[in-house]
Parts: sequence; structure tokens; C-alpha cells
Amino acid sequence: MMRKLKNILITGGCGFIGSNFIRYLFAQPNFHGKVINLDELTYAGNLENLIDIANQYEGNRYFFIKGNICNFDLVKQIFQDYEVDTVVHFAAESHVDRSILGPADFIQTNINGTFTLLEAARVTWTEEKKNGCLFYHISTDEVYGSLGQTGFFSEDTPYRPNSPYSASKAASDHLVRAYYKTYGLPVIISNCTNNYGPYQFPEKLIPLTILNAFEGKPIPVYGKGENIRDWIYVEDHCEAVWLLLQKGKIGEQYNIGGANERRNIDVVRLICNLLDEIVGPLSSGPRENLITFVKDRPGHDFRYAMNIAKIKSTLGWRPKTEFKLGLTKTINWYLNHKDWVERIKSGEYQKWVETFYGETKHAF
Repeated sequence: MMRKLKNILITGGCGFIGSNFIRYLFAQPNFHGKVINLDELTYAGNLENLIDIANQYEGNRYFFIKGNICNFDLVKQIFQDYEVDTVVHFAAESHVDRSILGPADFIQTNINGTFTLLEAARVTWTEEKKNGCLFYHISTDEVYGSLGQTGFFSEDTPYRPNSPYSASKAASDHLVRAYYKTYGLPVIISNCTNNYGPYQFPEKLIPLTILNAFEGKPIPVYGKGENIRDWIYVEDHCEAVWLLLQKGKIGEQYNIGGANERRNIDVVRLICNLLDEIVGPLSSGPRENLITFVKDRPGHDFRYAMNIAKIKSTLGWRPKTEFKLGLTKTINWYLNHKDWVERIKSGEYQKWVETFYGETKHAF
């Protein structure tokens, strides 16, 4: 049965994945509903990510509200004013390094913010209104902890988070499940692997590497770069979310992954080689020479890998974008959006670089 989506509240819609999803949503010919984008516009939220969407749909099918998801009165008012029947909860503090430096924001946003949204849904979606509503919670593979050289995370893998970030996301997952079991709130949870693609804030590995390598600046890599991640192109993730919104089973949890495991050092080297092909090598030589190994971070999980058999078998979804192609598209996007990059080189970002990559503090 295809679920009808009318008034969708998207939290964190100005961030990386949220803005890509809103773009994806408005590109779907069978979506005719409204989008309410609630975002506080913290350092990684950027109105520029959706300026063309706003110009085309603002006040008609797209509504932006600047606000904090922990503000219950505001969230409840949004539910009532816009007759929200669907929540897609992207908003989260999401960077492990930042959670190590300052965990309080992660507890507040990821746990209390999720609680606030759940409460607003619970009190607004009465028994008569609940049918047809959906609270979709976006989570991460990091809640499962760390894998060794073999094995995969399944939806039944016990949670063993190892950083304040992943612990806060694990707590929010548990809250969502509890509201389904206790109050009958219609929910779906999905846990996704590492995303990459356009509009990603440049603190993350792939955009940081692209921009530093292009400019001939040192490329910091933790430890020996042997940590393994499963990478998914952001549009493939958006497709999975869209499918789950329409056809996912209430109360279920789904793993989403790229089936694309790579060591961090191999990702960095591939970006360097692709940039050498696209714009030519530096006068000083291949961009691989810019790689600089720095002290590993505390509690650095060794490997993440997802078993995505459930979403494949039940809904027919699988990732489409081959990694080299996705990286090439991502590199070209950053090269063609240098103004966007320049405008987000804030003091906040520079401070973060100096804190975590002291050995290469001029890396960006």
C-alpha cells in the first residue's frame, strides 16, 4: 500500500542530507504535498543550499521556519498550523570529533530534540488522526559500535555506541521505538552508512580532502588511514528514504548502506588521483604527496559495514551510484561551487580545524 504524504515536516532541512532530500522530494512527479523545513541554522545549516527551491515554492509548497527542535511550543504550533502528517527527522549534531570536544550539544539536540518532536507528534496525532501519519527517524550505523575485519551490522545487532555522538543517536533511536511500543506512534527508523555528495559541510573527510587537495594544502588523515567505512552517495540515500516513506512498514527498522567498503586512506588517494586527472597535477607533483598522518582520535571505530538484505528483499531498493562515478560528480560539484565554499569558511570552521588537526592547522 502506497502511503500518501501531504504535509511533511523536515527537521534539519538546510543541512547536507536534509537539503539533498528536499531537492529530491520536489523532483518526484508523484509528490504534490507541502514541505515545512524547521532548521535552527547552526554552523552546518545553510539557507543557500535551498535558495532555488525557496524561490520556486516558498509560501506555496515550501515553508522555512528558523527554530530549535527542542522548543516544544514552537514544534507543537507547527504541527497544528500546517496539519503535519509526516515527520522526517534529519536534524542532529552529527560530527564525532565535535562530540568529543563538547558532548552537551549532542545530548541536547539529538536526545532532547527527538523527545520534543515525539511529544509534539503524540499530543497532536490523536487516535482519530494517527492513521496515515508517520514519524520517520534518520539514524546512523555508528549506534552499533565497531566491527572487526569481518561481519556486518543487521537490524538485530545490539547497540554498542563508542562516542558521545553515537550514544546520543542510540538514545534517540530507543526513544522512537519506545513511543511506538508505548503510545502506538507510527514510526520508522533507518540507520545509514557514511554519506557523501553535494552540499556536505567541509569538516567531513571527503569534502575536506577535495578542497585541500585542490588548493595544494596538507590533507590530514587519522592514524594510518586504515579505518574502514561503507560509503553511499547521498542521492541513493534520499531514494531509500523516499521509498520507506511511501512503503515502509510501521514500527520497523531498516539498514541503508552503499555496499562499498573502503579504507579512509584509499578514499583519500582516489580523490587525489581523480583531481589530478580532472584539473591536472600540482607543479610540486601528485596530490597524494599532500597526505599528512595525524594522531588518531579517541574511540575511533575500526570498521562499519551494513547488511542491507532487509530493504533489498522487502522493497527492492539497492544503491545505484558506483563510487568512482559518485566521487567524480562530488568533486566537480565542489569545483563548480567555489563561492558556496568561500561563504561557509567561517571562524567556527577554522577553529574546529585548528582544534582537531593542529599539525595541519592551515589545512583549509
